Amino acid sequence: MYNGWMRVEPYEVGSYVHVLKRGARGMPIVGDEFDQQRFLRILFHMNDEFLDENWDRLRYASPFARMDSWPKRKPLVKILAYTLMPNHMHLLLKEIRDGGLSEFMRKVGQSMTNHHNEKYGESGSIFQGSYRSRTIESDGYLRYVASYIMVKNTFELYPHGGLRAAAKHFDEAWKWAVEYPFSSLGEYAGVRQQPIIEKELLDEIYAKPFRFKDFARDVIASGKWHSVEFE
Repeated sequence: MYNGWMRVEPYEVGSYVHVLKRGARGMPIVGDEFDQQRFLRILFHMNDEFLDENWDRLRYASPFARMDSWPKRKPLVKILAYTLMPNHMHLLLKEIRDGGLSEFMRKVGQSMTNHHNEKYGESGSIFQGSYRSRTIESDGYLRYVASYIMVKNTFELYPHGGLRAAAKHFDEAWKWAVEYPFSSLGEYAGVRQQPIIEKELLDEIYAKPFRFKDFARDVIASGKWHSVEFE
């Protein structure tokens, strides 16, 4: 799948990229809710040229707190969408500086691995090699990728029967999915705001939350999300 959509790194500045990073041997990449919450903080704090080794201690003040003494934040990428699954993550990123995406993904993987090994007394990377990625070449395709990342994957976690049940009972599943805290779907549905993502082009495409919901309904019902899956 993704025929003709792959670009060899380094990505060009301005590229939109769908990134997938899996746990080694299909194992979980988060162990509990604390790890899940930390994943959100990682997306924010690792997306910066500057990194203080004590960044996570500031969570007691605010999940996304920064010290006044730190230099002005300079993101490595733009994060347009994300969903954390038990054993992998999906991200929709925009390259905004040469090598920024690779550096961001390196920092994310290293931080999650170091935390996991220290907390659970293990060693080695928790991930299955490097990340996989596909470059997006059109606005239309960007819509499908966004729905796949935030809706299809979140629907798989629907506690009343997973994706099949969610597709059948879309409205009920949607209400549950937009409250799932470890996906950016809630931002696009208008139920919360966090400083992790920049909606950018997607904000123009989905000027109103109901437009994203209607498009996602069509994608789920038609199975068109198959066209954006990794092999």
